[in-house]
Amino acid sequence: MSTDQTNTTQPDKKDLRLLMRLLPFIAPYKKMVLGAALALIMTAGVSLALGQGIRVLIDQGFNSADPSQLSQAMMILAVITFLLAAGTFTRFYLVSWLGERVSNDVRLAVFNHLLTLDPYYFEVNRSGEINARLTTDTTLLQSIIGSSISMALRSSLTFVGGLVMMLITNPKLALIVLSSVPLIIFPMILYGRRVRKLSRLSQDRVADIGTYAGEIVQNIKVVQSFTHEAEETKAFGKEVEKAFTVAKKRILQRSILIVVAMTLVFTGLSSMIWVGAQDVASGQISSGELAAFVFYALMVAMAVATISEVYGELQRAAGATERLLELLAEKAQIHAPKDPISLTDGALSLRFNDVSFSYPSRPEQTALKHISFDVKAGETIAIVGPSGAGKSTLFELLQRFYDPKHGVIEVSGHDVTRLTPKDLRLHLGLVPQQPTLFSADVTHNIGYGDANAPHEQIVSAAKNAYADEFINLLPKGYASYLGEQGVRLSGGQRQRIAIARAMLKNPSILLLDEATSALDANSEHKIQAALQHLMRGRTTLIIAHRLATVMHADRILVFNEGELEAQGTHQELLITSPLYQRLSQLQFNH
Repeated sequence: MSTDQTNTTQPDKKDLRLLMRLLPFIAPYKKMVLGAALALIMTAGVSLALGQGIRVLIDQGFNSADPSQLSQAMMILAVITFLLAAGTFTRFYLVSWLGERVSNDVRLAVFNHLLTLDPYYFEVNRSGEINARLTTDTTLLQSIIGSSISMALRSSLTFVGGLVMMLITNPKLALIVLSSVPLIIFPMILYGRRVRKLSRLSQDRVADIGTYAGEIVQNIKVVQSFTHEAEETKAFGKEVEKAFTVAKKRILQRSILIVVAMTLVFTGLSSMIWVGAQDVASGQISSGELAAFVFYALMVAMAVATISEVYGELQRAAGATERLLELLAEKAQIHAPKDPISLTDGALSLRFNDVSFSYPSRPEQTALKHISFDVKAGETIAIVGPSGAGKSTLFELLQRFYDPKHGVIEVSGHDVTRLTPKDLRLHLGLVPQQPTLFSADVTHNIGYGDANAPHEQIVSAAKNAYADEFINLLPKGYASYLGEQGVRLSGGQRQRIAIARAMLKNPSILLLDEATSALDANSEHKIQAALQHLMRGRTTLIIAHRLATVMHADRILVFNEGELEAQGTHQELLITSPLYQRLSQLQFNH
């Protein structure tokens, strides 16, 4: 039995302590915390003084024939009310400020940490789930820190202070109220645990909704093309109902918690008032003392009711904090060395030495098998082969999104693991097959290649990529918003924006992954001329399916099923490589 109890209670204790893990985010704002604490103590003390003001008003004001005593009692109440209002304003402002500041600091810390994680993390975690943690969970923390914790602390102070004043005012009546306290604490603990578990599950379900909706919106053309609107509506409805079902359970547990606590408290209050009325009738206490006692009892009752409600909110906060801390605890697989080596500018050489690799999310499939080849500084190397041969994986490893399971990759004689990922990537320029554009204007998307580049260089890069001609036709030119993923541009236009971005970066090593695949014949001719200019004096690796675009490369590497089958010039491979011969026949012989 003891073992079971340990297993059921220990996780909740640990989860409640998760809120303490937020202290490092609160610590920088000690002055604000101190000010809020002082305002909180002041308002609690003034609230307790209000009970004595009521007693004076009734005993010395209402029950006295002297108008001056009534005026004096009213003046005391006015001063107390003013102090209460001033303290409440100060407390509310400072605590709300803390809530906003800390939640934004947490959001920034999580986002900054996400940027350090390698692509594997994003392969096995859904973007909608990550976005929910960045938005929904941090917003919940803002509500908790900026409101609920303050309410809990204030209620705790008034609860303790109210009990003390009740004991001072009338010990007999206070014991009647206190007898109900144990009956209140037990359901709070019992239902509070259930609320926390359901809160975590509810937040997960809401994240599922966001993930599903985001995917459908992003692929709306596919949905409409296959006339799947009705099916997606039905499927999304199921996701919403799942979230609603969990939310109903959470709401039910919180509602039971609040009702039980309030019922027990007000039952105790009713008993106390009945006994107190008997004492007033017998002359044992005055009407003012009873009114003051009732006031304190109501303060205690409201404090308990508030704490019981806020307790559920704190449980939700524990769930949100747990999810955020899980993100912050994620460790990147790619690390910078303790004593990194810096690369020099200019053309750089490359070397793959017996490199083997499997993607962490697909360990059973070998993407590259014992690959070895050298690339001289300034050399242009083409990489060809069927889909799935491992061509793009070379670029992934070269950019150090992953580290090989076996073998070494060198840049100018330096193992890439001896370089910081940032320094390595600063010397690489990528033009992918499917370019990624941001939901911003043209200037931002091209300027991503060099954040410090002036507008003139951005325009120059666009002209060299033959993008300037269509950019000037957009409604606002370079200030034109391109929509999500550049949806307002054609495939070829997006490709030219990506090429302009790479040109602006001015990299030492150029990586072209089917850089002209989305272009028409006229645009491709222009881009090929631009790329020839861009490749001059640089080390260049070109992945291509169309052999016509790479026939004049210094060397061509032929990949098949993760292996390097052959390498040489176009003419040499036509003689020595059966796979290259077959690819050539398929493309040049109709």
